[in-house]
Amino acid sequence: MELAELIGLRPVPAGGVLVTLTRRCPLRCTHCSTGSGPQVREEPEADALERFVSSFTAADRPEVMMLTGGEPLLRPGLVASLAGSARAAGTRTALLSGMFFARSGGLPEPVRRAVRGLDHFSASLDLPHEREVSRAAVFRAVREIRELGVAVSFHLTGTGEDDGYLADVTADIGRTFGGTVPSLVNEVRPFGRAASWARPARTVPDGGGALPCAMAAWPVVAFDGTVVACCNQDTVDRRPVPPHLRLGHVAVDDWSAVRARTLGSPLLRLVRTVGPAHLRQRWSPGTPAGSYCGDCRRLGALPEVAAAAGALASGAAGALLDLTAARRQREQGPVALVRRHGCAAYAGLVAAPDGGNPRPATEGTGT
Repeated sequence: MELAELIGLRPVPAGGVLVTLTRRCPLRCTHCSTGSGPQVREEPEADALERFVSSFTAADRPEVMMLTGGEPLLRPGLVASLAGSARAAGTRTALLSGMFFARSGGLPEPVRRAVRGLDHFSASLDLPHEREVSRAAVFRAVREIRELGVAVSFHLTGTGEDDGYLADVTADIGRTFGGTVPSLVNEVRPFGRAASWARPARTVPDGGGALPCAMAAWPVVAFDGTVVACCNQDTVDRRPVPPHLRLGHVAVDDWSAVRARTLGSPLLRLVRTVGPAHLRQRWSPGTPAGSYCGDCRRLGALPEVAAAAGALASGAAGALLDLTAARRQREQGPVALVRRHGCAAYAGLVAAPDGGNPRPATEGTGT
């Protein structure tokens, strides 16, 4: 599964699910949005995650499951088990890693077994990560993973399009891998350990224009097993979760229940269709503007917005509206999506020129 296809599915309601395996991480990067580190122990129960993923069926499943953390490969056996269960239902699995294991000079066997079961592997690489794991070590590990026949990409983070580090690392990846490995480039946001130094979160300009939120399409299993409606870090971390953004808990809910709540909420349908700022501006014009995500978190406390959502986006008409908005975003393609939600200057890197990820050398040889 190539990066462009993975990102292309992002606007599809319930087209994927993000699963946080742990908040633990051997690294302590200065920009970490989750505040992960060696001493952090918060993580969902393995049995609850197993039950949740085993509820995927061929008729009712996400297209892709994204495993993240913290460092998900601190639980390699769980990675392998969840990926195997998902694959049995037809769901593909991607994983984002901070690459701590690359410091050992090779793939430890538990990591190798876990990676073999993946359909996509993404390596985090940025200036804070390089202070913990060298770029050369990350490149070696990515080559080794690629040789297993797993599609690979880089997840890069910087301070914006004028960041000299981003210019250097993207050029180095292009040279090293011959332009065949794609990269997703994002900007550091003021969450977790970056809250004290990163630039303010993006806000929406004044006016009534619609700006759909694809980030409200995929449910997210948070560190405590709570399932939330988006990957905004405040929503993932803060408790209580605003009721309109809480979709359940893996200890008691299966995929079918989470999917039904994701698809059936009139308010979430409109967030995905026109965006939270438009909803606030249109139906609660006296409410002061906040950040894009901040507006979304408080929509449930604005009764006039909730009433409008119920009137406009309930039933079959609301479902059609939701699907139409998702289809339009998919038609625009993954590069357009990254221009909106990531670092626009580097959006074209999500698609390597030739797809770029080889199959194993032994495939088709009978060996």
